[in-house]
Amino acid sequence: MQDPNPLPWGAQDRFQAHFIVQQNPGEKVIHFTARTRLETTGHFGSKKLIGVTWEGGKLAEDLNTDSSLNEMITKQSINDATIFVDPTDNGIRIYGKWKSSYDFGITKELFEIYNKIAGYIKNIH
Repeated sequence: MQDPNPLPWGAQDRFQAHFIVQQNPGEKVIHFTARTRLETTGHFGSKKLIGVTWEGGKLAEDLNTDSSLNEMITKQSINDATIFVDPTDNGIRIYGKWKSSYDFGITKELFEIYNKIAGYIKNIH
């Protein structure tokens, strides 16, 4: 027998990779928040990434000074260049946008970007 009131939600074909840096943020949680603000040109399918700035706490300030990191991010797609850094109970997580199963994956370049961000997280005291 079919349910007369089916739920509108179900399993979604979306994935998100989280990279966790083991670091206790303590009382300085705001220092470990950051997200990319993308500068783009064009619209829809022809949208191009031309620059990246970081918004957030102390981590964002440190990431804005690393021109090589921001240049690496600028070479990524719009979805891959959207990066978030948030503290959790027992670590700091670095993650991007949700992706479908066909698009899901981490390239070598994206892993290097996340690894550089993790290095900055480790250096914040």
